[in-house]
Amino acid sequence: MANLAQAIRLALHYGEKHLGVSDIFGEDVGAPLGGVFTCTQGLNTTWNTPLDERGIIGTAMGLALAGQKPVAEIQFCDYIFNTIDLLKLAGNTYWSSNGQWNMPLVVMTPHGAGIHGSLYHSHSFDSWATRLAGWKIVVPSNPRDAYGLMLSAIEDPNPVLFLIPKALLRVKGEELIPGEPTDDKELRNLIDAPIGDARENWKAQWPAVEYAPIPLGKAKIVREGSAAAVITYSRHVQLAKEAADEISAEGLGEVRVIDLRSLHPYDWETISQTVKDTGGNVLFVNEDTEITNFGEHLLRRVVDEHFYELRSRPRVLAGKHLPGVGLAPTLEEASVPQKSDIASTLREMLQVIL
Repeated sequence: MANLAQAIRLALHYGEKHLGVSDIFGEDVGAPLGGVFTCTQGLNTTWNTPLDERGIIGTAMGLALAGQKPVAEIQFCDYIFNTIDLLKLAGNTYWSSNGQWNMPLVVMTPHGAGIHGSLYHSHSFDSWATRLAGWKIVVPSNPRDAYGLMLSAIEDPNPVLFLIPKALLRVKGEELIPGEPTDDKELRNLIDAPIGDARENWKAQWPAVEYAPIPLGKAKIVREGSAAAVITYSRHVQLAKEAADEISAEGLGEVRVIDLRSLHPYDWETISQTVKDTGGNVLFVNEDTEITNFGEHLLRRVVDEHFYELRSRPRVLAGKHLPGVGLAPTLEEASVPQKSDIASTLREMLQVIL
């Protein structure tokens, strides 16, 4: 099974070959490195930029307005903040031109904690991103979804921000990408560059992966249950599943786990039905800071539209409102939600409802 980085690479290769991707660029994105996390290794249209995030976004906008289909990478989302005004312009171009100018670009960037990256390599950007009207926001939690969502992002006529959970980049999937070799070693030999001098003349041998998009805005139920629900995305999907299994083993009930996959558009139909099924016993989990958190928006909408169906209060579990994430494992674990935090919150919720 492909890992997350390989899945993104396979999707970008398919995009180059079949979907008109014209340029893939960013800091260290081109040969020989292929990106810090190797997400662009071996691709045909990659090139390196200066260390200039504003230049990267501005170039992507220019290419998109000229009719190209660029994919730009910001090396870590921690360094995207100085491009906010350009991101806003990219998002409002179609609207402000009365539909005359599309902006078909993808910006991908690793986000989140989990690798002990300290102050400048551990931020989340999801809540900020959802305030950028005109953008679609994608956050996969596994390789198969990353592949399918990237294809949909490339095909979208307007800007898509593809947030990559950096803690999951080396995690293998549980579901094959259509056309992917079944043998991990075979895939690695085909598309992973060798180490050392042999890399200079290496070329990837791409498997015949297939067109298998996943629509933006469609959530996935990854665990069934009706006693309570965790609605989350990114690396917290797996943590929520593990916490739900603990709760089940303790006899407290079955907890549904929803992977949103897209933050905008988001799948309100699935969220709404889950609220009805659980009587509002839902927990929104993410690791962005807790003040003006995206989960707060979802909770507000739940209360607005389902107030008279709530048998308990919906809740948000998010990162602490701190200037950064500490380097020491204990500091990071205290800053953003862990599996134990999800499980303890669910126990409290279920004991209240029982």
